[in-house]
Amino acid sequence: MEEEQNQNDMSKKDENNDAVLDADIESKKDEKISKEKPLDEMVLELEDKLARSFAEMENQRRRFEKEKEEAFEYGGFAFAKEALNLIDNLERSKQTLLNDEELKNSTTLKKTLEHFDIINKDLITIFEKNNIKPIESLNKKLDPNYHQAMIEIEDDQKEPGTIIQEIQKGFTIKDRLLRPSLVGVSKKSANKDKKAEENKENLAKK
Repeated sequence: MEEEQNQNDMSKKDENNDAVLDADIESKKDEKISKEKPLDEMVLELEDKLARSFAEMENQRRRFEKEKEEAFEYGGFAFAKEALNLIDNLERSKQTLLNDEELKNSTTLKKTLEHFDIINKDLITIFEKNNIKPIESLNKKLDPNYHQAMIEIEDDQKEPGTIIQEIQKGFTIKDRLLRPSLVGVSKKSANKDKKAEENKENLAKK
């Protein structure tokens, strides 16, 4: 009898323990649910993450398209730059012949220079068809974006900084500088500056 009573007591204790355990589990579930974010907020966060991902993908696509376009448009940049040596060598040869005393005023020189001019024009035409264009320099104001001043030349007839000599022609390819023009620019003569200063001093004395 006493043994049966003990068994009943143990059974009740087990039931009580199970009930407490179940209650604890339910309590933790409720606590977990209460800590979770509202569904609307979770949806908004997910939409924001998706929007950021799509934006990054679009930026990468645009960068790729731009790089592909530049590779197509400027892929021949190095080749074009090297090709300019043809025009330079042609011009040097022309100047060498012009400075040759034995050939001066000869029919041979005249015909040779005519051929040089034809070749030069053909080269310029080919370049222009490929968006390679010469930079206009003479009688223009010096522009550091396109011109590189190599020397200053006294010239009171021109505004200071005006290009009056082209040493080497510059070129652009589309909207990019292929190489700058090497030029000589005008400056006021030293004597004129000195005279102007003397005039100022004389006026000040009066």
